[in-house]
Amino acid sequence: MAEVTIRKESCKSCLYCVKFCPKHVLETGSQVNSKGYLYVVPARMEDCVGCGICATMCPDAAIEVYK
Repeated sequence: MAEVTIRKESCKSCLYCVKFCPKHVLETGSQVNSKGYLYVVPARMEDCVGCGICATMCPDAAIEVYK
């Protein structure tokens, strides 16, 4: 099973990762980071296939995917 790590302080909530995830693993969380952004959280990790599209699409390199 893959693991998705999100650096919440780097996330600006652009939601590119949410939009392009083919398995809809990520979603906007309910907490804000120190910059005032709602950061993305992995909501359905059991569906993650470890493709890395979320990490590739993130303009701030806030996501890492491990297999």
